[in-house]
Amino acid sequence: MLHQIVAPKVMAKTPINHGKSWSESDLKNLEKLAKGNTPTGLIAYELGRTEASIYSKASEEDISLHPTNKSPYNRKK
Repeated sequence: MLHQIVAPKVMAKTPINHGKSWSESDLKNLEKLAKGNTPTGLIAYELGRTEASIYSKASEEDISLHPTNKSPYNRKK
């Protein structure tokens, strides 16, 4: 009979602002980062929230997260 070695499951860290309400500065930062073509994962990291919460709040506030036709971070070629 073979025994399997199973690695313990590690849970992801809970973001800093998980479960907290959104402040005006959070909303302004979300809008600024979205307009700057910042990837959603990085926006989530910067704001201390999950990607799901970023998508949800952007939808509520009518903020587009779809990338524009330019490279991220406003870099020039």
